[in-house]
Amino acid sequence: MNFAAAWRSAWRALVTNLMRSVLTMLGIIIGVAAVITMIAIGGGAQARVAEQIRSLGSNVILLMPGSRTASGVRLGSGAGNTLTEDDAIAIAREVPEVRATAPQQRTGAQVVAQNANWPTQVLGTTNEFFEVRDWPVEAGRLFEPAELARSAKVALIGQSVARELFGDEDPIDQMIRVNRVPLTVIGVLGRKGQNSFGQDQDDLVVVPLSTYRNRVQGRSSSRLRTVGSVTVQVHEGQSMQAAEEGMRQLLRQRHRLQPDQEDDFTIRNLTEVLAAQEASTQVMTWLLAAVAGVSLVVGGIGIMNIMLVSVTERTREIGLRMAVGARSRDILGQFLIEAVTLSGVGGAIGIALGALASAAVAWFAGWEVVLGWPAIVLAAGFSAAVGVFFGFYPARRAAALLPIQALRHE
Repeated sequence: MNFAAAWRSAWRALVTNLMRSVLTMLGIIIGVAAVITMIAIGGGAQARVAEQIRSLGSNVILLMPGSRTASGVRLGSGAGNTLTEDDAIAIAREVPEVRATAPQQRTGAQVVAQNANWPTQVLGTTNEFFEVRDWPVEAGRLFEPAELARSAKVALIGQSVARELFGDEDPIDQMIRVNRVPLTVIGVLGRKGQNSFGQDQDDLVVVPLSTYRNRVQGRSSSRLRTVGSVTVQVHEGQSMQAAEEGMRQLLRQRHRLQPDQEDDFTIRNLTEVLAAQEASTQVMTWLLAAVAGVSLVVGGIGIMNIMLVSVTERTREIGLRMAVGARSRDILGQFLIEAVTLSGVGGAIGIALGALASAAVAWFAGWEVVLGWPAIVLAAGFSAAVGVFFGFYPARRAAALLPIQALRHE
């Protein structure tokens, strides 16, 4: 018996008991659909983390003030004003692994433009910030050196601020007010999206650091040149650990800390943090897919059970085929094809349902999903393997029957 004849015979046997075949395939259908959906959701989570890593810029380290003690009470990280703009300049100049540094000060403020107003974040920094964060200007320009030096009344705004204040109108050269300080919009930043904490990075107004101190903040302590954080970019190919150690040694020296004193600053490698988050997300994705894959195993057991029942029901038919010349391998092939057909058709339906379920999750829940060919091939291959694995024993049992005994079966 050739393959085409064996397949036709197997297909007729499955169609004859259509309802039983459909119920048998149900476990495979559910298993494949679950695997496809879980991998798609996990792939979307990984893509989101990768996007967040790219939004930080490459090889980025965040330097923040450390804790301090007041009246015997130890305050949390960032409570002290222990970092200055001069620290940032020294790091860029004296730590060889560092490519650029961007000192920053940030506060919340109500921004007004014409008849519109919007609560947002105001960031004081330098042009190095846009280089370190890999944040291009979509329209307009960056700050000029003279504007950075003389506290010019200029600002760049993010996409969200531009939309809320100006709508479809061009914001370039328009006037906005931050804490009653008039600022001219000289540029609109490119879109960044949300960060790892779900905050809108495009909801931002950026001004020169000197403008922030002398006009927006307006405190007498501005002469101390303290900053809230410093974003550091390490040269491509250089060791992030070496850069961290170099910064730690330099800052301890500049802050005159004794060997027994703790650091009065905090160093955070944001890229490593998000990379670890990406790895954990990937592990969780495969864990969920493995749990969903249990349904495939259950479906395979169902196929084995039904095929064993089929062998028992068709024992006399098997004897007749052998009596007219069918060989054991022909019987083996027929029953194996039946099992693989059950799992294959179930796998195809499961792939379609999994794709629909992934699209439904993306539509109704607003989650990002990524459905790629590797996931589809994996699910289809696994469903076919289930058919072969769980169908082989019933097929082998049918092929091992003796013709005389099979013909006597009632």
